[in-house]
Amino acid sequence: MASLNTFGAILSHAVALESQLSAWYTRLGEADKAKAADKRRKKLERVRRENVVEITLEPIEGLSADDYALDLSGDSDAAQATAAQIAAAFYADVAPKINVRAAQRALERCGKEHVKQLI
Repeated sequence: MASLNTFGAILSHAVALESQLSAWYTRLGEADKAKAADKRRKKLERVRRENVVEITLEPIEGLSADDYALDLSGDSDAAQATAAQIAAAFYADVAPKINVRAAQRALERCGKEHVKQLI
């Protein structure tokens, strides 16, 4: 069980999540969704780079990567909706736990983009 107990762990998980989604959407022929995931990945990498000096080393509790595992084996609309729900839940859960406002806003925006996919 991977614990998401630091700023770096959360941002690393978010980057990996978006990378996985981008590759999956590309495989499914969903170019727009793949491009959006890649854009979010790049934004999160930038946020991690720019805010690493501002973070405090307060531990973050109550989050586990296992709770946000993606099943990217399917290719149906339902599978895509489930992936978007998991990603949106991840961002909704982690954003309030980040104490750097710029990073928190970036995570919130990523979550909102995943919610839009559900509509």
